[in-house]
Amino acid sequence: MPPESRYKMVYFYIILYNIERKRRNTCKKYKKLIYITYILKMGGYTEMYRAGIDLGGTNIKAGIVDEDQKIIAQTSAPTGAERSAEEVIADMAGLVKQLMEKSAIDESALAGIGVGCPGLVDAEAGIVRYSNNISWENVALVRELGKYFSCGIRISNDANCAALGEVKAGAARDVSNAILLTLGTGVGGGIILNGKVFEGSNAGGAELGHISMIMGGEPCTCGRRGCVEAYASATALIRDAKRAAAADRKSLMNQMCDGKIENMNGKIPFDAALEGDEAAKEVVENYYTYLAEAIANYVNIFRPDVVLLSGGICNQGSRLTKPVEEHLSFLCFGGDRAFVPPVRCAILGNDAGMIGAANLI
Repeated sequence: MPPESRYKMVYFYIILYNIERKRRNTCKKYKKLIYITYILKMGGYTEMYRAGIDLGGTNIKAGIVDEDQKIIAQTSAPTGAERSAEEVIADMAGLVKQLMEKSAIDESALAGIGVGCPGLVDAEAGIVRYSNNISWENVALVRELGKYFSCGIRISNDANCAALGEVKAGAARDVSNAILLTLGTGVGGGIILNGKVFEGSNAGGAELGHISMIMGGEPCTCGRRGCVEAYASATALIRDAKRAAAADRKSLMNQMCDGKIENMNGKIPFDAALEGDEAAKEVVENYYTYLAEAIANYVNIFRPDVVLLSGGICNQGSRLTKPVEEHLSFLCFGGDRAFVPPVRCAILGNDAGMIGAANLI
């Protein structure tokens, strides 16, 4: 809550106090609030900040977030995942201290530090159980980072943090319940219920990309077959586009990748479909269907206020969200007789992870 809002709230209580004082001789509760107001007006109030760290396989991104959910300073450094966890964590601490110094923030004004990390994260224990991206296993991240700071520290999966960031300051800031899907090499996901990350009772919950869609279907990186990730990721879209282009040599997709199928990317099938290419149109329509089927499953379980999508595919904007919404209108339980959440593209980009991590505090 910004300072201005705090002042208004306290002044409101003063009015209540004056009303109450007419009815009673004393009112200890409101006398305390008058004292608080005095401290605020005399400049005794210190704005609190939080640090958010987005730990990735390639880079560590860190930011200082103020009470208005704005990043007032940020920096990054190579992760150097080949090094020991202790060395990486020391660098994380160094980045935060560097930002605090740059922003003239004393540690007494740092409410806490949140960290988003890829992989299997045990938020309650403060331990990264396993992360293939950075080759970590059973790393006590909270304990190690706590050696450098006296404030509270919390961790969560990076997709959870991205979802929380969008709810607090991005495309879902007008709601408290949202689901975010990250559509990239794989499919990650985050669930926000009543403004808080939902992770399940133990580590490994809310893995939205690894819900089975088609029994015995396409192989998934998790070892199973037919997962959402195997059909709704950018990798899956590119795979299907390659197959379609190889089967129809006249398809525009072959021209758009200069006749080299290995040059296929997630943009080409959308561009070719827009030009009327039938093979591309089928690829794109199938992708809409797979994605909508997955989202309908999440909606039927959680019925969120909004569903968010992030990743390079989201550059398609309404060309992606509108068809998916149309599918959802009849795929979700209850159809148009029940609430069907809108589908939006995330807007914070790389800042989502840092803002969300900061809001773990």
